[in-house]
Amino acid sequence: MRTSRLTLARRLAVVVSACFAAACANSAVSTGVVGAPGVVTHWWRDGVCYEVFVRSFADADGDGIGDLRGLTARLDYINDGNPASSASLGAKCIWLMPIDKSMSYHGYDVTDYYHVDPHYGSDEDFRKLVREAHRRGIHVIVDFVPNHSSNEHPFFQSALHDPASPYRSWYRWSSVKPEQPSTWGQEVWHKSPVRDEYYYGLFWGGMPDLNYETPAVLQEMQKVAAYWLEDMHADGFRFDAIPYLVEDGNQLAHTRGTHDVLRQFGNTIRSEAPGSFTIGEMSDGSAQVLATYYPDQLDAYFAFGVAGATVEAARTGSAASFNQAIQEANATFPAGRWSSFLTNHDQPRVMTVLGGDAAKARVAASAMLMLPGLPFVYYGEEIGMVGAKPDETIRTPMQWSADSNGGFSSGTAWESLQPDWIAKNVAAQDHDQASLLNHYRRLIHFRNVHSALSSGTLDIATTSDAAGAAFVRSTSDETILIALNFGDHAVDRFGIALSSAVAGSGPYRIEPLHADPEGGCMGGMISADGKSVTLDSIAAHGFCAFRLNR
Repeated sequence: MRTSRLTLARRLAVVVSACFAAACANSAVSTGVVGAPGVVTHWWRDGVCYEVFVRSFADADGDGIGDLRGLTARLDYINDGNPASSASLGAKCIWLMPIDKSMSYHGYDVTDYYHVDPHYGSDEDFRKLVREAHRRGIHVIVDFVPNHSSNEHPFFQSALHDPASPYRSWYRWSSVKPEQPSTWGQEVWHKSPVRDEYYYGLFWGGMPDLNYETPAVLQEMQKVAAYWLEDMHADGFRFDAIPYLVEDGNQLAHTRGTHDVLRQFGNTIRSEAPGSFTIGEMSDGSAQVLATYYPDQLDAYFAFGVAGATVEAARTGSAASFNQAIQEANATFPAGRWSSFLTNHDQPRVMTVLGGDAAKARVAASAMLMLPGLPFVYYGEEIGMVGAKPDETIRTPMQWSADSNGGFSSGTAWESLQPDWIAKNVAAQDHDQASLLNHYRRLIHFRNVHSALSSGTLDIATTSDAAGAAFVRSTSDETILIALNFGDHAVDRFGIALSSAVAGSGPYRIEPLHADPEGGCMGGMISADGKSVTLDSIAAHGFCAFRLNR
């Protein structure tokens, strides 16, 4: 299997590299459909990805720490492999936060890039997880931490204790503490515990930055990536903290060197495994800054600006920020190569930001899951889990049931569950058709069966109400109109003006396709010239979809 994969990679590498060099990423030049080697399609253009913190998802051995066997046992919750099933979320991808050997609970200070942390299981446990995931149609991407290692990593320890170490140049050193600005007020140069010198670590002293001015560093990290693709059979990577890979004097982020390194990473990974997927964490909300990471570096990036605007629209009831953010993203980024989400493991959970308001959480999810690219859902978001800083309380154990420890573990959980776990859990929402969980399930399955929602173009419409948003997703086969009301009140005579690209010549026929049973739309009439749609009403925090037929 490994030999055939590499052979295929070599045959397609030239095609893929040429495509990215020409910025033609919208074409279907890649492999990667689970169970169908050689099929030419981007699997990551279709579906939804589910972010999992393995430590907090499911504990199989009762030690209070989630593990890979626990996750494997819960895969049917994410996707049971039956497209017609309403019992699973229907996600076609999972992103695992770091599972490499590490000194910390979060895993972002790696001590061994080539092996699974024993708290989570063995390397073979990971391979089994991938096999079982693929059997269900789920791709598996893993967190990749190329910016820094742990200060306990053997490479750094060798460099720290031996000035003649071959790894000395793999990190940055200074005999005096440089006067260098930081990004958020933190110390970036740290005193060596061994001699009178300092080393560079952007995030903290426990995570010294790797020095990509040394070619061997990039070579080693490319080797790490190849190992996880070829030997561990992962389907790709979420790249952590990408803006900070290479510094240029006092410029610590977004340097030309960083873009060069990412380009080399991207090209190498696409050449070795054309069916893989790379997505970068670039948390600057500016579309103009994110645009500099296209077209030929990683495959996609998280759209932090869109995420923040979506949650803000749901929180305030005004759609202005959302409409502006998706308009800017659509005009600035390559189609299908930016990912929507609501919040992640570094941010207060969306239900906390929205003050526990389930209706607001519903419309935020509705908006996010109808956007282009590969949307990401943070584990527990679909049942309305809460959590705020510090980080540990954003990453608490999954609330499966009202059983002991929330059904997460037969032992004492590594971190206390949220206070509401007895009432708010998967089991409590499973058969309640009005639950947030079933809202997510319906929307993800709805997205899965309509190609326009997974790979279609995005055209922004305008609405007659400040709380409203509307857009059209379309392919050659279908055209779908999405209507949203972020506000606290129903809106009557909700007008939608279609863009000129959609309106075209002549009228459409309007066909109701999907409505949120807890807040949908009434009626729907298209104008004689086909340039506008008027809904009789749209409920508070409502969502509905229509097919537009010529």
